[in-house]
Amino acid sequence: MQLEIRPDPAEVGRARQWTRSRLAGSGIEADEPLSETLVLLVSELVTNAVVHTGCPAVLRLSLTDVEAGEATVRLEVADRSSRVPVPRCVDGDATGGRGLALVDGLADRWGWSADGTGKRIWCELDRGAAAQEPAPACGGVAYEVV
Repeated sequence: MQLEIRPDPAEVGRARQWTRSRLAGSGIEADEPLSETLVLLVSELVTNAVVHTGCPAVLRLSLTDVEAGEATVRLEVADRSSRVPVPRCVDGDATGGRGLALVDGLADRWGWSADGTGKRIWCELDRGAAAQEPAPACGGVAYEVV
């Protein structure tokens, strides 16, 4: 499943709504921790793509083994910008700059790779793991796509 994203901040809300409807259609309930966490991750990654690249992007959502009661959900945001994610320190008063630190703390796995002239940032969540205690914060380091 995929959704084309325009470089417009209004697209973030549309991406969250699209994600909720795809999860509901797959049998993952809206109030499940997996669903709530995934919608937050979509919000962060799509925001990064829209705000930091100024390029159109593609949001992809892949679900496996939902029928078996287990699920791994993979979220990818691909854009045409060659700007790569790099660590950035932010102070307590900063209003931004914590998006990828949040992804690091909430996702079971995440990373990025070059994709043609752009890049692909991805994360995965395992059903059941989202209900467990969150991973420790990444030492106060925040990440941003620059």
